[in-house]
Amino acid sequence: MTFTIPIDNGDSVKNAEADSQRTLYPYVTGTSIVAIKYKDGVLMASDMGGSYGSTLRYKNIERMKAIGKHSLLGASGEISDFQEILRYLDELVLNDSMWDDGNSLGPKEVHNYLTRVMYNRRNKFNPLWNTLVLGGVKNGESYLGMVSMIGVSFEDNHVATGFGNHLARPILRDEWHADLSFEDGVKLLEKCMRVLLYRDRSAINKLQIAKITEEGVTVSAILIEDILGIQSVQQSDCWC
Repeated sequence: MTFTIPIDNGDSVKNAEADSQRTLYPYVTGTSIVAIKYKDGVLMASDMGGSYGSTLRYKNIERMKAIGKHSLLGASGEISDFQEILRYLDELVLNDSMWDDGNSLGPKEVHNYLTRVMYNRRNKFNPLWNTLVLGGVKNGESYLGMVSMIGVSFEDNHVATGFGNHLARPILRDEWHADLSFEDGVKLLEKCMRVLLYRDRSAINKLQIAKITEEGVTVSAILIEDILGIQSVQQSDCWC
């Protein structure tokens, strides 16, 4: 995007062209993120598709990443803007660790930081085109929250972005409970992702499910072999 800036040099005003780099429209995007609390921490699921407009261009994009020691971030929306957010967070975690005071950023602090970043960019009319889900565990307390591209944020026991907010949340309201085990939580997320696979044209059958507990973050790759439901969901043997 190019625009003209008038510059006053004393005697006359001349026009100078300056380039401004802005995401005017999301190009390569990821679809829904679904996340829930369970009795030991937080579970989060996403597929690995990246759509170029309506074309499913990429099929191996990771949209969940550990942030520091206690947090897990997932993102829907523009992939390049998500990479920019990760750059901000890497700098934040590095600056925090340089204090070397024995403390580290928890999920609540990271969530508040992301809320400020998204709202600040919105006020500059240069938003980051993402909806973010932030989960984590610190001092035995689970945390789960969401931030929209204009800085609207909230906490809940289960959250979903994109089509998941319309199709997965009703399932979660019916079946989620506070004492959910790890196995039941994974099955619940698989059910939600299968519904999204049926209904969302941008969803693919290659999934990632991540969990975060006091011990840290682990991620598993899952493949839904047959969308007709004839075959069961195939899961990798280990969480790594």
